[in-house]
Amino acid sequence: MKRVIGVVLGTALTLVAPLPTSAAAAPPGLTTLGTAGWTVLTSATATQGGAKISTPGFDTSSWLKVRPDDAGAPGTEITALLQNNKCADVFVADNMKTCFGTQKKNSGPVTTAQFATPWWFRTDFDASLAAGQTASLVVNGVVGKADVWVDGKELATSSTVTGAYTKFTFDVSSVLKSGANSLAVEVYPNDPSKMLTLDDVDWNQLPPDNNTGIQFPVQLLVAGGLSVGNAHVVQSNATDLSSSKLTVKADVSNGSGSSQTGTATATITPPSGGTPITVSQNVTVPAHGKTTVTFPVQTISHPQVWWPYQMGAQPLYTVDTTVTGGNSTHEQFGIRTITTALVGKSASAPDGVRQYSVNGQPFVVRGGGFAPDLFLRYDSADVARQIALLKNMGLNVIRLEGHLPPDDFFQQMDRAGMLIDSGQQCCDFWETPTTDTATLNLLTLSAQTIGENERDHPSVFTYSWSDNEPSAKVETAELNGFKAADFSQPVISSAEYKSSPQLGASGEKEGPYDYVPPNYWYDTSHYDSGDDRTNAGGSWGFDSEESAGDTVPTLDSINRFLSASDQSNLWQNPSFNQYHANYETGHGGYKFGTLYTFDTALTNRYGKWSDLASYVEEAQVQNYENTRAQFEAFMDHSTNAEAPATGTIYWQANKGWPTLLWDLYNYDGDQAGSFFGAKKANQSLHALFAIDNNTVTLDNLTGSTQGNVSVEAKVYDTNGKVLDDQGVNGLSLTPQQVRNSVVKPKVPTSAPNNVYFVELLVKQNNQIVDRNVYWEPTSKQDSVNWSSTLGNPQATMSSYADLTGLKSLAQAKVSATASTTSAAGPDGADRVTKVTVTNTSTTSTVGFFLRADVRRGTVGGAEQPGDNQVTSTLWDDNDITLWPSESQTLTVTWKSSDLKGATPVVSLSGWNVGKFDVNA
Repeated sequence: MKRVIGVVLGTALTLVAPLPTSAAAAPPGLTTLGTAGWTVLTSATATQGGAKISTPGFDTSSWLKVRPDDAGAPGTEITALLQNNKCADVFVADNMKTCFGTQKKNSGPVTTAQFATPWWFRTDFDASLAAGQTASLVVNGVVGKADVWVDGKELATSSTVTGAYTKFTFDVSSVLKSGANSLAVEVYPNDPSKMLTLDDVDWNQLPPDNNTGIQFPVQLLVAGGLSVGNAHVVQSNATDLSSSKLTVKADVSNGSGSSQTGTATATITPPSGGTPITVSQNVTVPAHGKTTVTFPVQTISHPQVWWPYQMGAQPLYTVDTTVTGGNSTHEQFGIRTITTALVGKSASAPDGVRQYSVNGQPFVVRGGGFAPDLFLRYDSADVARQIALLKNMGLNVIRLEGHLPPDDFFQQMDRAGMLIDSGQQCCDFWETPTTDTATLNLLTLSAQTIGENERDHPSVFTYSWSDNEPSAKVETAELNGFKAADFSQPVISSAEYKSSPQLGASGEKEGPYDYVPPNYWYDTSHYDSGDDRTNAGGSWGFDSEESAGDTVPTLDSINRFLSASDQSNLWQNPSFNQYHANYETGHGGYKFGTLYTFDTALTNRYGKWSDLASYVEEAQVQNYENTRAQFEAFMDHSTNAEAPATGTIYWQANKGWPTLLWDLYNYDGDQAGSFFGAKKANQSLHALFAIDNNTVTLDNLTGSTQGNVSVEAKVYDTNGKVLDDQGVNGLSLTPQQVRNSVVKPKVPTSAPNNVYFVELLVKQNNQIVDRNVYWEPTSKQDSVNWSSTLGNPQATMSSYADLTGLKSLAQAKVSATASTTSAAGPDGADRVTKVTVTNTSTTSTVGFFLRADVRRGTVGGAEQPGDNQVTSTLWDDNDITLWPSESQTLTVTWKSSDLKGATPVVSLSGWNVGKFDVNA
């Protein structure tokens, strides 16, 4: 008789009699299967069937050999092929299509022949149980659906095992042999239109296998008479966080055929090894039963409080549980309080807009959508690198839309102090599920699994549905799952301006997604009269996903993944469907396969380019100013009484492959203009030029009061003449304070080349801590045709700003010096280079948009040929602008291993400065 429990790891297990005693009995606990490797093959070739394939000793010598990833999982079908050298340079040009074909639907069945049949995933393992021990197989979800076999016996069919975020526990006590055993999982092709799995929406070219495979580890739980699991902490914190009441809960399960009594123990250990708190409780569990133990409440006075990284420290407590003769659990948690409310009701937001607070402090969400590797290959070191990039930009939130990574990801985010807006996928079965009993039960199980995975992570501050709000039945089913998991963070009904029966109004909106001009972001007077407020104007409310579309990488990055013909089309053919945009063709509306809209704006605003290099240079400037404007506008308008700007999530922060669409940094870590524009906007103590009213706003994004601050605003024409110079001294800002109109520069209505500059200098204790430069048109402005724009993912323009006068800037003379020392830095960096850049022009010539890079060079100071960029860099500033006699020292950290034995040099170039190198 098969026994399957569709519950999360560590909950009740229905078990049968244990195996006979073995000389080398397995210790109780949870282990990951397949750590020594898996073998994978399509069922079109492996036709022997599950009974034979899952038998120990079955010959898999001709199968694909697969190493598990850092999550302990074998991954997808394409992962197996890549590990066996079936496609060289899969992300270069259109190699993925050449190797594997094209998946034609973003939410639908697999359309490529070799992946349209099930594939087998097989591994061997040893298991020897002592008398009284039981064993359970834990399947932590699959992408697709699966039949599960162990030692020639089918444990469950694909009618049971489905869902990317479900956990199923199977009794295997009577199945396992003493010694060698075999697991075989036949995974059926993923169909996101019918399964609660995942897909890539319109983010990338679609993986031709539709991500079919095993994303999370398959595990074996060995237990004694009693076992403990599902341990977690429920918090009740004082409003002022002067105390915290902690309730530890855990499930104690009995796998034997008779009632068992034992002692369950929970230990809470403070951060940094403080004095632990230990509580114990006797528990009696009936045969094959489960009892939830709720330990006595423990009150901690003056707890160590977890904060987002810009606002404070990230102390983590631990909770360990044990049960007599059984296994143990270990979890981390942070003490902190998240609250949310709808604020600022207005005509544009009749229900108000969503605002979040952490530990009683309201904050503006400044985030980015996060995407996993295209083939779901989890890499812990890569995640650490991306966290360093996110924090370097000053983002405080990432959004996970339907792609929920392994636990290590959440642990790293906890330690980093990076908040997570978690939630469901749009545009597939998650959004439009049927309401039959089986589907509703699967939704409940999925929500319970997700809730149990995320509940103790202080980084997770909310969970939301995506575009569409749930129906009453779906909402109830999933909320029941979250309740069963004791998931206590705010759950939001939609990422659009919609409502659901129990959760009510979401207070969020979405869009735009393609090019809009910088002043679009400052608009607060236009909104779509439709209920969802999608693509409905600029910096008001909480926008769950939005950007101005395409991101053009640097030439270094472009040369790594675009073919010669792709590069030629990039600067010569705006209508060309770029494989590295996404799978869609054409442009306009929800079609993002070309850079047409971006390029049209670039041509009109900055003028025509002459080659790839000049195209890339212009694109960097346009990306920088637009990304900066998006984030700054939301800070500037966060003080509005009606529909205040409470959050913006850039769509997207990253991609799972090299891209030309929606990213702040590329797959290779490339930091283009969009990256440094976002970084500039999100400086901890920062002055911005609000282009809707030509005033200066000062903000403090730290967790402490910043005093003795001054702001100076200078206005220049393109000939370097100072047109205005104003300032204010002695300012003080409380944590998260935004102060509008601290300075109002006098800007010209006409100037040489129809362009002027505004330079903002922030000093604290007489030291420059922030430099911010804007280039603005004097006459012809960006003008949005709002009647044709509202509701559309891009702006229809009545006119474009005229910034073509920047092409007439005289060549500037710039010098640079650099020195490198050994020092520890973020993301494992062991080198720090300081680059001092000085505008040495003898005339009043600005050095515009100056870019520095660390490169592999020769002893003589020349660059090595080929790809010589050191990609592990984290800069404190870049893409800077300087006037004569001005100097700025840039600090960059990097890894010496990235030099590959070469000598470090720093290259410098700019809009009107030719490239040169200096020794570092």
